[in-house]
Amino acid sequence: MATLLPPSGESGEDRYPPLAETNVTPMVDVMLVLLVIFMVTAPLLTVGVPLDLPKTTAAELQQLKEPIVLSLDREGGSFIGNEPVAAADLKDRLSRLAAEDPERIVYVRGDRTISYAQLMDALGLVNTAGFTKVSLLAEGAKPQ
Repeated sequence: MATLLPPSGESGEDRYPPLAETNVTPMVDVMLVLLVIFMVTAPLLTVGVPLDLPKTTAAELQQLKEPIVLSLDREGGSFIGNEPVAAADLKDRLSRLAAEDPERIVYVRGDRTISYAQLMDALGLVNTAGFTKVSLLAEGAKPQ
């Protein structure tokens, strides 16, 4: 946008000549060229150090097994996965699963209406069975 200033001592139609505006086209051209250069060179910087790794006879790492999900409903029922388990059989089932692979992760899902004591009893059974990797699951808050 041009700004008009009155020149000193002049009158008439030449009294308010427009001031020249800055030409930004060359600056935009330079910025676009720099952008293209950065876009081309950025992927080359993340490749890392080229290495020739040695061969090995070690076995491949095992994939993580599916976690065990222990659910406790409001009626006092217990489920391993989607399969209902009687309260008397829960400790034996967990012990058998721990004997197969004690490194598996156990997720404990407890209904919000169960008591703290029921949840702690279930966590105690999981620990006594031999599992050390236990997580409690909760439902996240919905963003508003």
